[in-house]
Amino acid sequence: MEKQYKKELLKEMWQKMNLAREFENRVQWLFSMGLVHGTTHLGVGEEATAVGSILALKARDYVFGTHRGHSQAIAKGIDIDHMMAEILAKATGVCKGKGGSMHIADPDIHYFGADGVLGTSAVMCCGTALAIRKKKEEDRISVVFFGDGSSNEGAVFEAFNLASVWNLPVLFVCVNNTYGMSTPIAKVMKDTDIAKRAIPFGMPGESIDGNDVLAVYDTIQKAREYVLKEGPMLVVENTYRISGHSKSDGNLYRTKEEINAWKEKCPIKQFRSYLTSHEIFGEEELDEMVRQAKETLDHAVEFAKSSPEPDVNDIYEDVYA
Repeated sequence: MEKQYKKELLKEMWQKMNLAREFENRVQWLFSMGLVHGTTHLGVGEEATAVGSILALKARDYVFGTHRGHSQAIAKGIDIDHMMAEILAKATGVCKGKGGSMHIADPDIHYFGADGVLGTSAVMCCGTALAIRKKKEEDRISVVFFGDGSSNEGAVFEAFNLASVWNLPVLFVCVNNTYGMSTPIAKVMKDTDIAKRAIPFGMPGESIDGNDVLAVYDTIQKAREYVLKEGPMLVVENTYRISGHSKSDGNLYRTKEEINAWKEKCPIKQFRSYLTSHEIFGEEELDEMVRQAKETLDHAVEFAKSSPEPDVNDIYEDVYA
């Protein structure tokens, strides 16, 4: 018998996936207009990994995102206006304009962005998990997202080992979009089944379709229960970034045919098909929610553009050593 989902959950999934997609589109446009300083890493096509995973968690769970983490922050419930202001390096940003696109964070919702050193968020995640254990907090875990490229970093293996030895409540989520920057994973991994990397550390590892938001949700929901009772686990969510690695990426390492083939597997397209074929929402209802998402982003862009620049006198505030 096919699993039944609450209509409110499916609605939230649809809304957040489209908010994430529209957010990425606006950031791309703002960058092209010269309004985003530095660079930015978009995750168009990866929305189901973030939304399906985070909606399966509890609000008090810690989440460490990636440098391609806009959709992860949105799924966790970050304020869209202040997140967009952060992208434009404004004083009203969630990090007062000091974090930018790659370091979005909001401790109030237990969301922490990527670290400047690739892979080390996995180690910091173990720190929050250790705090959970020492404080004897119940029904709380710590989750870290990382990419297939980061999965080759020593820090990630160290985190696997530490979490296993101390039996910490850590859920490792690898978002495998098949490329580490411009390098296909097959060129840097003898065996591209990343889930097997859990085996030496005595953890279970599971590999799933990261473009199926319901499969992601179901898997992470079960994984969370396992982590609470048994200890660390690895879930690999196989997906594809339709956008380039960063805004300086000319996509010279892959073909248009490859990108277009993955566009047909778009997680938002797949989810729309599910919602309409099961008569949960009609096309007009879904379109209206997409329109609302665009309206939300219209407001966020205007809020960010009209926000004040950071004061140079505040440059030493929020600096820790």
